Amino acid sequence: MTTSAKSAELNGVDRDALTATIDAVKATPALAKVSFSLGSAWLTGCRQRAVTGDVTQNGAVVTDREATYTFESDEPAALLGTDTAASPGEYVLQALAGCYAVTFATNAAVRGIELSSLALDMEVDFDLQGFLNLDDSVRPGAQQIRVDVRVESPNASDEQLRELTAAVQRRSPIRDTLANPVDVVTTLVK
Repeated sequence: MTTSAKSAELNGVDRDALTATIDAVKATPALAKVSFSLGSAWLTGCRQRAVTGDVTQNGAVVTDREATYTFESDEPAALLGTDTAASPGEYVLQALAGCYAVTFATNAAVRGIELSSLALDMEVDFDLQGFLNLDDSVRPGAQQIRVDVRVESPNASDEQLRELTAAVQRRSPIRDTLANPVDVVTTLVK
């Protein structure tokens, strides 16, 4: 990699590509419309397997993405599963962790902040009384998600890192999805 190519990359983010993406979306706002898909099948008990599907942008399938990824989930034995895979609750944390990593890296790159490390310790709490239909006043979903962020930078002050962390909370699509109501449409198809 040449020196000029290295200077265009920060935190593993191609800053030229990031700028080009921002400019393209400014010029054509419809490019901001992105959809992900997934197909899932129940295996047995608490187990399921899912495979990623098409990604669409501006209503068109993104054709340069050829890979698919398989996910399996289960529950720990204490929660009626066979503990053969991560639980859906852990996948929620993984989705948030992945989105935080993207949002930290890109927002830091825009600000010229070099990240030397980023680590997240995460917990999510559920009250099973809602899921088990024991108490209608208890929602079945997560009660709280806690994230401890450890971020280090050789060129940013503590204040800049606090501002970056605040920006990540405002800009993370998955955090926003978890923190605000989302219209989830479930349809029985026979």
